[in-house]
This record gives sequence, structure tokens and C-alpha cells, in this order.
Amino acid sequence: MKTQDIKPIRDGYGNALLKLGETNPNVLVLDADLSTSTRTNWFAEKFPERFIDVGIAEQNMVDIAAGLSLEGKIPFVTTYGVFVCGRAFDQLRNTVCYSQLNVKIVGSHGGISVGPDGGSHQAIEDIALMRILPSMTVVVPCDHFQAYKATMKLAELKGPAYLRLAREATAAITDEDSDFEIGKAQIITEGDDCAIFFAGTIGAELMKAVKLLHFKNIFPTIINMHTIKPIDKECIIKYAKKFGKLMTVEEHLQAGGLGSAIAEVLAEEYPAKVKMLAIYDRFGESGQPDVLLDAFGLSAERICEKVEEFVRE
Repeated sequence: MKTQDIKPIRDGYGNALLKLGETNPNVLVLDADLSTSTRTNWFAEKFPERFIDVGIAEQNMVDIAAGLSLEGKIPFVTTYGVFVCGRAFDQLRNTVCYSQLNVKIVGSHGGISVGPDGGSHQAIEDIALMRILPSMTVVVPCDHFQAYKATMKLAELKGPAYLRLAREATAAITDEDSDFEIGKAQIITEGDDCAIFFAGTIGAELMKAVKLLHFKNIFPTIINMHTIKPIDKECIIKYAKKFGKLMTVEEHLQAGGLGSAIAEVLAEEYPAKVKMLAIYDRFGESGQPDVLLDAFGLSAERICEKVEEFVRE
């Protein structure tokens, strides 16, 4: 693994905004007093006339973005996911989604790996909140390469969208040449023992678990379900038919997340067991990211244990 391939996923977003600033004059960026953390400060420094820091006023920020979209602009609304999805839910529902406005919502610091900031800043319910909104596209990239591509694609997409990012630097599991298509799952590895779907930067931890599983002669198929909505039904059904059961791994509440979305598809199309590795009915805590992942059952070692049980049962 190259050192430059271990970066915060939000760096990919920041770099994509710089590119969009150069190539698309309609792109504007809004932030809520967290631009250094979200990497929108890079855009602000180069394109100050197209950057708006609204302060700690997430609801106003969404409404300002809605107005800008009605003038033909493409606003990227950026702050911590827990703030924009929670505080501004009414504005997202009744102003942005109800009118199908072309507003891009970017929620940074998703999951418990945010670390010491604790449960108040760890977005663990954001995917559930965003995917229930009609007309909202929901994308959860796995690394900085994919975050860059997702941002560029969402700028082209018409209508509201939510992009989830994380805080910690994580290993890239894709590269500059990897394919990315909204609504189309990405096969990371093919194996014969089980299928594991994941979304987000937890993929880096999952790939560590895969190496441990290989020592146990367990070879899983790993699938990056980076788009939660619209979800790739064809891919889900294909692997449910192949293995008869599926596993999901996510840094989100079990209720309403990736596992729930996949279970909904299977309930209608091809009933099969879904084992979900997620956060079960609790808030996050303050601590170092690696300690928290282990405590919540999402470290490589804990994932390895659960996959082995799943395959052997």
C-alpha cells in the first residue's frame, strides 16, 4: 500500500470541488463553520466569490442552497452529517426533496470512527434519514479516490443527493482507474464461500479481515455497495441466489442502513438470510477510532470472527 493511498476520504471531496470550480461555473459551495474539517476551505481559498460560510445555521444553509438551485446553480451543502441530516431534516424534506431541487448534501464525519468527538458528533443514523426521503440519491464512497469520482458524478446528476464521508485517514481499496457508476455495485474480490456487502470507509477494515480469513481458508466475495439509493437490486439477487445468504458490514445503525436496504430487496425479490454487522440500538462513544471499532464489533478481528461463524453455521 502506497503512503499516498492512505488519506481521509474527505480529501477526495475537497479535490473534486477544486476541479468542479475550474470546470463548472455553476457549482457553489456552502459550509456551516466547519470548512477546515470538511475540506471546503480549499474551494473557498481558490473561489471565494462562490463560497458561502453561513455559520452554525444548518437549516438556513439548506434553504439558501435551495434558492440558489432555483437560479440554475449547483450548490454543495457541507457540514457534519449528524448536523445537516438531523437539524435540517425539515428543510431537506419540505424544501429540497419535495420540490426535487438540485441540491447536493455532503455529510462528513460519518460513523463511530470519528473517534474522540463522541456520540454527539458521530453520524450513525444519517443513511436511514436520507434514504427514506423521496427523490434523494444516497452515495457512500469507500475511499478518497471514490469520493472524488462520486462528487464529480453528483455534480452531473439532476436532483437532490446525499454524499456521506468520514473523518479518519483510511487505506484506499480502489484507485484512479476503478470504475464508478451511481447505482451500480462494485465487485472488489470474487470468492466461493460467501458474499459480503459493505458501504463506506469500513471497507478498509473489511479488507484487513479478508486477509485474516484467507489464513482460515475462507474466501469471500466482497461487494462495495457505494450507492444505497438507488440500490443495485440485480447484484443483490445474483449473490443471494449463489450463496443462499448474505452478510453486510457498515458503520451505521442496523436500523435503516445498508443491511436494511438489502433485506428490503430480498424480502420482495428472493427471500434469503441477511446477517448484518452494524451498530445495534446504541449511540457512539468517545474514544480512539480503532478502539471504538473493536468495541462495536467492527474491527478486522471481530469481522473475521463473525464471517467465520457465518460460513461455518
